[in-house]
Amino acid sequence: MKKQNIKFLITVIFSMISCKSDFLDLANPNVQTSESYWKTEDDALKGVNAIYQGLYYDGTFLRFAQCALDFRGDDTMSPSTWDVMSNTGSFKLFNNTIMQEWLWTAFFGGVNRANLVLDNIENIPFKDQNYKNRLKGEALYLRALNNFYLVSFFNNIPLILKSYKNSGEYFPSQATPEETWTQIMKDFDDASKLLPSGYSNADLGRATKGAALAFLGKSYLFNKRYAEAALKFKEVIDSKIYNLVSNYGENFTESGENNPESIFEVQFSREAGGTTIGWVDVPNADWSKTTARAVTYAPAPFGWNDAAPTKWIFEEFKKEKTIEDQVDPRLKVSIYYNYPDCKLYGQSFQQVYANETDKLGMKKYGNGDSGVIDEKDWRSGINERLMRYSDVLLMYAECLNELGNTGLCADYIQKVRNRVKLPDRSTEFAGFTQAQMREQLSHERALEFAFEGHRFDDIHRWGWLKDPLKLTELKQHDAEFNSYVQGREFFSIPQAEIQVNPNLRQNPGY
Repeated sequence: MKKQNIKFLITVIFSMISCKSDFLDLANPNVQTSESYWKTEDDALKGVNAIYQGLYYDGTFLRFAQCALDFRGDDTMSPSTWDVMSNTGSFKLFNNTIMQEWLWTAFFGGVNRANLVLDNIENIPFKDQNYKNRLKGEALYLRALNNFYLVSFFNNIPLILKSYKNSGEYFPSQATPEETWTQIMKDFDDASKLLPSGYSNADLGRATKGAALAFLGKSYLFNKRYAEAALKFKEVIDSKIYNLVSNYGENFTESGENNPESIFEVQFSREAGGTTIGWVDVPNADWSKTTARAVTYAPAPFGWNDAAPTKWIFEEFKKEKTIEDQVDPRLKVSIYYNYPDCKLYGQSFQQVYANETDKLGMKKYGNGDSGVIDEKDWRSGINERLMRYSDVLLMYAECLNELGNTGLCADYIQKVRNRVKLPDRSTEFAGFTQAQMREQLSHERALEFAFEGHRFDDIHRWGWLKDPLKLTELKQHDAEFNSYVQGREFFSIPQAEIQVNPNLRQNPGY
């Protein structure tokens, strides 16, 4: 399906030309301005495409967002020689590194682009009201998505609902996290009422009703609003649009992209755009539409080895065998390790790591089985799956447990286990106490979503960082937690932003 997305991706390359009016030379008659733009349906489409472009930056899903999400979990550690990476995993980032700066800049860039569309779309004449609603829904969804990650990373952020040009406010104050979450929920909810359930192949990758509902449910869950979250997850389930694919590994390859399990994924491609890596800057036509996740995570000598599985998650995978007395198949999809016939990038594990046979390497989202010799061209075309149907099933199960329905919770946990042929333990699970079920859900989520950016968010929202017993357990799982201090579950507000904006206050713990 990759080639079917190329038209959409190439359109995105040029989209930001329409959104540069605040800093272009307005005396140049050949320069597009806000006054001459935002006139046609095509202008609105390109404006929306520009928001998607924001997901390709190094501060978003080219690389840094995945690192920020993964490295602080107990399933991942960073042996990187680059302190920006290793300090992210060990909670030692301070006020002025590119990790915080690029996350802040790129995700707020997405918010501003969404606001540009929402500020102007009502003044554009549309022949088809449904088309206008769809584009508006996409802008609302993407504004909510960018704010979802911003508040998750930084907690205390400005809530910006107008483009900088239209708001006239260049030094916004921080909103309360509750205010930001309320707006995120509203945007996802409004988007869910405007977006279609699906698209033709030419538009695969755009936001759908199911994506908006799933992220709305997740936002409610993060705020412990379990009944409301359950209703949204059930709406996704009852739509009958999504299913678990039979082969778990298809969720992390190019060939398995946009499959029935995928609810929203960032579309990457080696065939679209150029070969220049896109950092945090105005995009050009020679930019690659690829991701650097693979080279960042891949074990040396095939990549930079900035991330590695912890011994804990490796052992967690081996706790329970399948009904065929085999290791959980998700282990071999997720991790390179020393087992017979293990190969990576065409080479035998035993030969590559002859002197390091206990080596654990990241495999998920890598190209080690694709025929390439390594990842060092930085150009992986594997889409980043931000929401999978299995996540909806397990989040729904969690809500059911919190609402006192452990029996039905057990059924939904088993649906995910069945895919990888783990024994049917639904009857056993149904007899668990609520606390026991929480522990089981933690285990199930750790295995299903290892290295997918969920684990630290789960740890945080479950309150483990404030529970001395759980924090001790986390330190046993991953020694990087030994340097955790209260407050550093969030990143620091970039010092460069504080110096520019006198209304910003630094987060506690820094």
